[in-house]
Amino acid sequence: MKVFYTIVFLLIFSTSYSQLLPNLGGQRTGTTSLQFLKIGNGARSAGMGESFVAVSDDISSLYYNPAGLVLFKENGVIASHTQWFVDTRLEYAGGVYHFGGNNAVGLSVTSLRTEDMKVTTELQPSGTGAYFRFSDLAIGLSFARQMTEQFSFGATVKYIEETLGDVKMRGVLGDLGTYYKTGLGTSRFSVVISNFGGQVSPSGTVNLIGDRTNSTWQQFPPPTIFKIGFAFEPVMNQKNRLTTSVQLNSPNDNAEYVNFGAEYAFKEYLFLRGGYKLNVDAENFSAGAGVKLPLTFAMLNLDYAISNYKELGFAQRLSLNVMFAKK
Repeated sequence: MKVFYTIVFLLIFSTSYSQLLPNLGGQRTGTTSLQFLKIGNGARSAGMGESFVAVSDDISSLYYNPAGLVLFKENGVIASHTQWFVDTRLEYAGGVYHFGGNNAVGLSVTSLRTEDMKVTTELQPSGTGAYFRFSDLAIGLSFARQMTEQFSFGATVKYIEETLGDVKMRGVLGDLGTYYKTGLGTSRFSVVISNFGGQVSPSGTVNLIGDRTNSTWQQFPPPTIFKIGFAFEPVMNQKNRLTTSVQLNSPNDNAEYVNFGAEYAFKEYLFLRGGYKLNVDAENFSAGAGVKLPLTFAMLNLDYAISNYKELGFAQRLSLNVMFAKK
């Protein structure tokens, strides 16, 4: 307990201290591309305020911390739907396969898209009769290995594509994650760096008024973020489990912020979750629930979460995990 409260104090103090200095993080807002990569996937993690890198014991580790893929031994798949804002939908799917006792590989696909929108110009503000769509796509290949009983690491390589009408942006990015069990009760901590890679720029040509065209575009870095998290169970017995977590995030396009999360499990079949984000302008609290249903050939987890965005309202997520029974 003392270790947990000490880490919480240090994280809050470091965030508070940074606010005494000029908010350089806020000045970086809007300087990166591929913003869809920052939208969390999975209802369980969202319900915990996305304070999840040190939990990461299910298939949503594909997104949050690839090192967590070896924390469970079953093979499985995940499908997640997020009802985003302004008729925008985010879909996520992935699968994990274990081999060699201490290794795991995973494949994940993220897709964000809008409805068809009218093409308008200065001379035709009501539409030209043509339509376009904005869409994002990320395909990730992950590998994780458990080095010792306490330490594991993982990596993900992602192909990224963003499309806006006739303009496309493509790139290759990576994630690196570690997971360490301290040996003090159930406490563990993780360090993750997500979405690192070179700058990307669009390709393609757009038509401008006056029979002009443009095919020259500016480069922007990806939304790289460094995360360090800590989690442990203050309550854990045959009927009840309470998991608590705290996470410090340092993005390259905004100020540092802290996530808090908790999950209560009753007999590992019924789950209640809550979370809060500190020093985030757009979002604050989240909540969720889940249920585990045993099948003859697999274990099914159904989770739901809402996240409150101060100006936009609630974002809803629904996830389905299927963990296949080991033969």
